[in-house]
Amino acid sequence: MSYADPPAPRALQLGETPPAASGNTLLIPDGQPTAWVFNPEYQRLVDLWKQVMPEMERITKLLEQPYTMARSAETWDAPVAKRYVEQISEWRTRIGLYRQAVLTAISDEAADTPRWVPSNAGAPHAYS
Repeated sequence: MSYADPPAPRALQLGETPPAASGNTLLIPDGQPTAWVFNPEYQRLVDLWKQVMPEMERITKLLEQPYTMARSAETWDAPVAKRYVEQISEWRTRIGLYRQAVLTAISDEAADTPRWVPSNAGAPHAYS
């Protein structure tokens, strides 16, 4: 069974730099340039996605073999087999909905979380 998963949060790429801003957007109220860091909250979502995806794949695959075997006439041919296949099919649907809900929640949160945030540490200050 395949799924159309929502987009995953993008991890920090090698050589990726903070967004370049123009004009006064680089200055904070005290006139010092802003230093940027990769948002730790966004990184947490990237790590969460990487942790959840293998489990979602494992759970999804757990029902594939019983479902395939139950549908085979060689396994059994009785009215109870049809009910068993229907139950497994229902569980597959539930797992798909659960997968979609979890991954969408992570993806939506990542879409609402900035990748880069201003950092107070490391910003140059004239009289530190």
